[in-house]
Amino acid sequence: MVEFIRRRAGRPAGPHEPSETRERLLDVAADVFAEKGYHGTAVDEIVRLSNSSKGTFYFHFPHKQGIFSALLAHLVDRLISRIETRLASETDPIARLDMALSIVVDAFGQRRRLARLLLVEAVGLEERLVGIHSRFITVIAHHLDDAVRAGAIPSQDTELAAVAWMGALNEVVLTWLYAEKPQPLEDTLPSLRGLLLRSVGAT
Repeated sequence: MVEFIRRRAGRPAGPHEPSETRERLLDVAADVFAEKGYHGTAVDEIVRLSNSSKGTFYFHFPHKQGIFSALLAHLVDRLISRIETRLASETDPIARLDMALSIVVDAFGQRRRLARLLLVEAVGLEERLVGIHSRFITVIAHHLDDAVRAGAIPSQDTELAAVAWMGALNEVVLTWLYAEKPQPLEDTLPSLRGLLLRSVGAT
């Protein structure tokens, strides 16, 4: 369909057109969802602002919930990839936990839109929200397991600890999002870091 549309417009079909168009739709959707919320966003507006067409939109996504779910997955993929890339050169397990926490707090603090999409607009889409939380919990538990194996923290239920970490981080970010005059989210990092690391027995 994309190739057909391009030919109708008198342009040759490029080999990367589908993926580039999908990325453009996701970028525009992120802005619109963040500004207007899930229920206030219309497919027509995403199409208009992306200089696309409804045919192109529905070629890539079945409906509004489809692009929203794809957007959430896309944002989570990028954040987790960033964490793992940054941690690849660090060998100390506690430093890795500390660095991962800092990356997430910095990412949300510098990209309020990202935090709102993942923690506010996803509410009501329980299956997708549970999936997002599960992915972060898995990453946290993995690095806690590494710390246990290295003897950096005591043996413990790392999955439960990861759930507690995710819950604490979620509440801190939500409080910041709903504050009338929020301080920089990064200001919470020293206290949050200390509380979470002490909770798993890190010294």
